Amino acid sequence: MVGVRRGLAVCLVGLVVLLAVLHVGPAAGAVGLGCAVVLAVAAGRRATADGVALLGPADLVTLTRATLACGIAALVAEAFAGADVVGVLVPLTVVALALDLVDGRVARRTGTASAYGGRLDGEADAFLILVLSVLVAREDGAWVLGLGVIRYAYAVAARLLPWMQRPLPPRYWRKVVAAYVGVALALAASGLAPAVTTYAVLVVAALLLAESFGWDVVWLWRRRLNRAGTADVLPAKVLEHGR
Repeated sequence: MVGVRRGLAVCLVGLVVLLAVLHVGPAAGAVGLGCAVVLAVAAGRRATADGVALLGPADLVTLTRATLACGIAALVAEAFAGADVVGVLVPLTVVALALDLVDGRVARRTGTASAYGGRLDGEADAFLILVLSVLVAREDGAWVLGLGVIRYAYAVAARLLPWMQRPLPPRYWRKVVAAYVGVALALAASGLAPAVTTYAVLVVAALLLAESFGWDVVWLWRRRLNRAGTADVLPAKVLEHGR
């Protein structure tokens, strides 16, 4: 077990090392570090709100994945500057996606699964999908950005609408959908598949996300009234694509 602040600090140092290994430019490095700082602050505040002082082994795996996602964000920035980063970005993405299969198993085997870990896992998934969608949208159309933005649009809606603030029940399908979307975007970024195949895979990803978020919204809408017939007002929560 590692303290939250120490764990987050180690991840920031690890990102600096990763960026040095990747040889990204100053602007791209600033993008990666900026993303890492935002994620670290959010993770730290969430830990404080949840009363979490120590990170379990699964949380450390998840933070490693988030660190890789920040490195990928830096590579995406390099791509927009004209650099050819596919040869490095795709393998790094594959590693990040593979680690997504590890943290859940580690949490269950060590008995350290927690609501905080689930939220952390969901944020790592969402951020990686957002970063990849920005890259893929350059070649496959702006509509691909929707794959990365939908998670954050849901979070904003949950802040504004009291009936969307009810905690959602666990649903493993969310994790399956997030994994598929990540793989679909990685495939599109690699450019290995024919254009028609890539487009079809991305369309399926969009449909799966629409189903997943749509199911949750419908579930919340049907339960928007309590027994007294008034709207429930609960602490603000966002969708957990957790372990």
